[in-house]
Amino acid sequence: MTTRPDDDAGPVDWDLARRVALKAAGREPFSAPRYRAGLEADFDEFTARAEDLVAAETGLRSLAGPARGRVTDRAGWIDANIASFRRLLAPVTDKLGSRLDGPLAPVARRLAGAELGAMLGWMSTRVLGQYDLLVVEEENPGEQDIVYYVAPNVLALERSYAFPAREFRLWLALHEVTHRAQFTGIPWMRPHFLGLVEATMDSLDPDPQRFLAALQRLLEARRRGEDPLAEGGVMALFASEAQREVLARVSGLMSLLEGHGDITMDRAGEGHVPSAPRFGRVLRQRRKGAAGFAKAFQRLAGLDAKIKQYAEGERFIEAVEAVGGPDVLRLAWESPDNLPTIAEIRDPRAWLDRMGVGAGA
Repeated sequence: MTTRPDDDAGPVDWDLARRVALKAAGREPFSAPRYRAGLEADFDEFTARAEDLVAAETGLRSLAGPARGRVTDRAGWIDANIASFRRLLAPVTDKLGSRLDGPLAPVARRLAGAELGAMLGWMSTRVLGQYDLLVVEEENPGEQDIVYYVAPNVLALERSYAFPAREFRLWLALHEVTHRAQFTGIPWMRPHFLGLVEATMDSLDPDPQRFLAALQRLLEARRRGEDPLAEGGVMALFASEAQREVLARVSGLMSLLEGHGDITMDRAGEGHVPSAPRFGRVLRQRRKGAAGFAKAFQRLAGLDAKIKQYAEGERFIEAVEAVGGPDVLRLAWESPDNLPTIAEIRDPRAWLDRMGVGAGA
């Protein structure tokens, strides 16, 4: 990983983030080449095959050309995600960098780097595949629009549960290729999503008083018996009112996309992945299975809210299809205005009413 000239100026120590992440990732299982034999060939084959199956099931095919799969290790996944976080947080670091010029600035930079590194390191031990939509580098196009598969985690799960390897790898490819089809097969989806993310970042107010106000909201919510971290972790807690509105739109969109990804990989794999029901049961249990420190960490980082997105999105899709049939969901892909809000995800009838789909449709 190369260090940029402005690394010392921003509020995040990115080198420390990487070191902490690698340490938290631990020693990788199945790192010897003999364990990974055939993995790249399988994912090359199944990434291409998944595109055809997803297109046949959803009608969505990427406008950006064929998907490219990349088998990586935990360190490679960490590096890719640090690169994405740097782009994602650029508006924040630009604003906060000029405010962090006092004697505590080095401490703050290291603390931010350590926290981000701990999160990425823990995630690197869990993630199986990922479509990286945040990487946008005109100067290095070979490093964007990639579907990643994290070899040690895939192999560990296959061995732990005696999964049929080729079935499981096709099933994983179906999920990640579905996300790529969503973002690159619907012409407005990627710029719309990135626009929401940029709106959240651009509206950040670095005033320390904002953090004190957020802590007050935390205490008041606790007194009312509410869980203030349930809707997105610390980020949602410290957001302004305008940011919370944008985060709610992001949450609704991601619930739809994650639920659609899970449903599509099962439907598109029907007849091709006989073990899909078992795979699904194991992965759903794995998402819920964190306890103790891991569970607390998920809630603080907002990962617990992401886990809820899968189930809520699936329930929404099943509910609207029960009323309007399989084609009704395509209304959501016609325009950003048609996307369900998080409130509509939880109340599908409200979205159907807004779309003019009656109970007798």
